[in-house]
Amino acid sequence: MISEATSITPGNSGLGAISWNILGQTYVPKQFTDRCFAWHATLPPGTFVPPHIHPTQDEYLYLLQGPLDVLLDGIEVGTATGDLVRLLMGLPHGIFSKSPGVAKVVVWVSPSRRLFDLFRGLDNLTDPDAIVALSAQHEVDFLPPVA
Repeated sequence: MISEATSITPGNSGLGAISWNILGQTYVPKQFTDRCFAWHATLPPGTFVPPHIHPTQDEYLYLLQGPLDVLLDGIEVGTATGDLVRLLMGLPHGIFSKSPGVAKVVVWVSPSRRLFDLFRGLDNLTDPDAIVALSAQHEVDFLPPVA
């Protein structure tokens, strides 16, 4: 018998049929344990994740369909389909979909910490102050805008 931890999440669905709308992007959770949380992200043109820090997690992005622009510690870097982006804990970063096409990414963090709960709370939330406050309560610290 295959355990739940050793199973397959179908490509056209997520865990528990969950899909979140976060900052105009669609996040579908694919794997969740204490050690790793993975999701599929669809980023329409013009959407972004503002610069922030995960002080307790490493984050990785594998581009299935790109490109994306990634802000790494203040330096903007272009990425392409097939690239793997490593965002180690404490590294300020932001993610921007500037091309005319939709970007698709598999993203995962380790350890999971409180990110699953944060995404559940951010679903359809649009107030920037509420997003920043809720994120801070879940160990994601948004950076102030650059002047």
